[in-house]
Amino acid sequence: MTETTPALSRHLGRAALAGVLVFALVVLAAQFVRTDLDWLHTPLSFYLLDPHGLWVQGAYFALAAAMVLLGCGWYRALQPGARSAAPLLLFVCAGVALAVTAVAETGRRGDPITLESLVHGLAAQAAFLCVTVAMLLQAWRLRGDVRWRHRFAVAFGLAAIAFAGVWVLALWRDAPRGLLQKAEIAAILLWLGMAANWLRAGAAGPIHVQAGKSRLEVP
Repeated sequence: MTETTPALSRHLGRAALAGVLVFALVVLAAQFVRTDLDWLHTPLSFYLLDPHGLWVQGAYFALAAAMVLLGCGWYRALQPGARSAAPLLLFVCAGVALAVTAVAETGRRGDPITLESLVHGLAAQAAFLCVTVAMLLQAWRLRGDVRWRHRFAVAFGLAAIAFAGVWVLALWRDAPRGLLQKAEIAAILLWLGMAANWLRAGAAGPIHVQAGKSRLEVP
């Protein structure tokens, strides 16, 4: 069995997976440590405030970096004909938006809206939208690479669920905000972790070209 994924892409996959896991573990721990917050109704933004907020902020930066690394890794891993700069650029935009979300403080309940809280809210929405569209487009590009085509159905299906979740989160105003947002984040993290792990493991199998068509031989 011949390894066909560039070594750099696999290293980027490892680093991205580490960033996703750091975010997931820190945010999960925060649900138990922040006993002053009701996890069912409190959005994740409020965990950036007050005690232990710096830990959550650091986790945001780790995930932001992971999304950029994942976009770069998949761009390099795919065959030239299957590559597209669109998912990479959207992952970068999502990472930047998430970093802005981490540093711009959200408004506290009962406080008037400030420019900083407005920036926080807009950046958070941009991060959700950019990353889910990036997931959809990146999954779609897998169809164009014979080595990765078998991953398309799972990747695209989960990305579609996460994308739909963004609109449910935006339109279903009466739902428990904390629960719904954290479920959406979990779906996104599952996709990112899965894609990073695939990239880390690499694609295997020699590619043969016959009559102008590529074929993947899996021993």
